[in-house]
Amino acid sequence: MTPDATGVDAVIDVVTAVFLVVGALMSLGAAIGLLRFPDLMSRMHAATKPQVLGLFLMLAAIGLQMRTWWVWPILVVAWIFQLLTAPVSAHMVGRSAYRTKHGHRELLTTDELEAVVQRAAGEASEAGTHDADR
Repeated sequence: MTPDATGVDAVIDVVTAVFLVVGALMSLGAAIGLLRFPDLMSRMHAATKPQVLGLFLMLAAIGLQMRTWWVWPILVVAWIFQLLTAPVSAHMVGRSAYRTKHGHRELLTTDELEAVVQRAAGEASEAGTHDADR
């Protein structure tokens, strides 16, 4: 049985093609951003934002093209895992870069973490002197 080229199948094929092309361009933009952006913070942005949207569009295209209901839960689970892991990994990379002084702090508009880190460092040094007194 061949699909009708003038009905719903044609619309689904066009939407699938648009989703695939836009998703591929978003993923390509993320890859280029990882290679070309100058600092760690902008590279993290490039690694998370367009890549998650690009994956969503590609998964939606796969779901539309498969035309079966059972594939959608699997695709949703794959996208949720990506949606949960990308921000967490970017946060951990940014946190380690901040603490090891590999980030360009002069490029930050506002450094909201500096006071928290200084306070934590002060509490840690006070705890060390109190332990030495015992």
